[in-house]
Amino acid sequence: MKRRSFLKTAATSTVVPITISGLGLRTYNSTSLLNAIGKRSADGKVLVIIQLNGGNDGLNTVIPLDQYSNLSKARSNVIIEESKVLKLNGWDKTGLHPKMTGIQNLFNDGKVNVVHSIGYPQPDFSHFRATDIWMSASDSNKIVTTGWMGRYLNSKYPNFPTNYPNTIMPDPLAIQIGSLVSLTFMGPTTGMGMAITDPSTFYSLVDNVSPTVPNTPAGEELAFIRLMAQQTNEYADVIKGAAGKGKNLSTKYPTSNGRNNLSEQLKIVAKLIHGGLQTPVYMVSIGGFDTHSNQVDTASTADGDHATLLKSLSDAIEAFQDDLKLLGISDRVVGMTFSEFGRRIQSNGSGGTDHGAGAPLIVFGDAVQPGLIGNNPTIPSTTTVNDNVPMQFDFRQVYATILKDWFELPSADVDSIMGGAFDTLPIFKNSMSNIEDFADLVTQIGMDAIQPNPISNEGVLNFYTDSGGSISLNLYNAQGSRIKTFFSRDFSAGSHTYMANFEDIPNGNYILQLSSRIKSQSQFIQILK
Repeated sequence: MKRRSFLKTAATSTVVPITISGLGLRTYNSTSLLNAIGKRSADGKVLVIIQLNGGNDGLNTVIPLDQYSNLSKARSNVIIEESKVLKLNGWDKTGLHPKMTGIQNLFNDGKVNVVHSIGYPQPDFSHFRATDIWMSASDSNKIVTTGWMGRYLNSKYPNFPTNYPNTIMPDPLAIQIGSLVSLTFMGPTTGMGMAITDPSTFYSLVDNVSPTVPNTPAGEELAFIRLMAQQTNEYADVIKGAAGKGKNLSTKYPTSNGRNNLSEQLKIVAKLIHGGLQTPVYMVSIGGFDTHSNQVDTASTADGDHATLLKSLSDAIEAFQDDLKLLGISDRVVGMTFSEFGRRIQSNGSGGTDHGAGAPLIVFGDAVQPGLIGNNPTIPSTTTVNDNVPMQFDFRQVYATILKDWFELPSADVDSIMGGAFDTLPIFKNSMSNIEDFADLVTQIGMDAIQPNPISNEGVLNFYTDSGGSISLNLYNAQGSRIKTFFSRDFSAGSHTYMANFEDIPNGNYILQLSSRIKSQSQFIQILK
């Protein structure tokens, strides 16, 4: 292929990344979350998103000790030995996986907030579709082609990428470490960020090390493209400059064990922030959480594939937070984890767990209100292979909270970006002015166990609401699909009694869920006629 034809082909393709000394850059073709937040000054706020690819088993990550007896019945071959569960100061009913000592240290130091049972209505169990839902912040029955942060950035930086970089925003709007930029960062017409292929090629760029080009007919063209990119890509120069000025001071980073090691990714993020890069959002990832088999070591359930992943996650976050503190920038950086779904309550016969629904989400940093939000998931005394952890909080509540309480957007702007109103949660310290403590959120609504249970045709439910307002009662099957709404209307503050009719519901296990605008509370019931 002639050089001119090669360049023309490369220039017209949006799926071939430009490479600078091995550093793959996808400039604003398919990302939007990283820019979304838009604090512009060098001392502005930063969000770091950690994606747990594959669907993390939340019940072996944040362990409901008050449900341990029933949990051990449901997953005897993978459950963590109770005596090995890590304790959390002030929270006797909840613990962490034994390998998560780093997160335990941060939690006990007041730097971690855990939100129980995050999900969304009508969950999808496909990796691809569930990931799209999380990244676009869409309803599960709607296809949305923009990311939640992409929509924000589109309003914050109109006409992007035309005339960018500029004096107002000279740096990349978003950086994702990986081979592709995600849907999270996609705006209505273009992406809003760039991807750094992997840590090793990042350091090649910084150290002026050019990988050897292949001795093939395309080698000359590849070398030429790299040279042109080095000379012309302004963002590469900006990143290189920030990396040259930035430092890593923590000695806690674990030794790298391969490409895209999470600790290496977070080291890069800390270096770039400290080096003065004004990018407001970074995204990193760790894979391997699709633990259908061999989730644990048969000789010790505290070891195995899942344990290795959680240790990598926990150690990397602890080192990153330590680095930020030593660098003097920990007050303006927060991080959050997410995974496309959790795992089923009951383990399978292969020493693993299958695709599920609700799972915990971790937010960390100096600015977080430490503690747990919500209740431990309730585990029934008998489970089937289809039973899931019900949602307590919609993941979009976390997104709305980040936009409103961390990036300080007006409520109307948050609603516009999110495509609807989602009540915020007390994740950040500055959000606690209207909430006396976490107990207010936990007790905002509640219900007693329905009587009788098992149910043949009717059951009596006593419930209460502290503040009144719109309350709904829904019935979900074990897969999380809503099959009946008993009521959805306003109630006055106080206690209420409702007679629920189940005559049209076939035998089986179900989830009865009481919901307000802020939280949901669920219980497992059995229909037996």
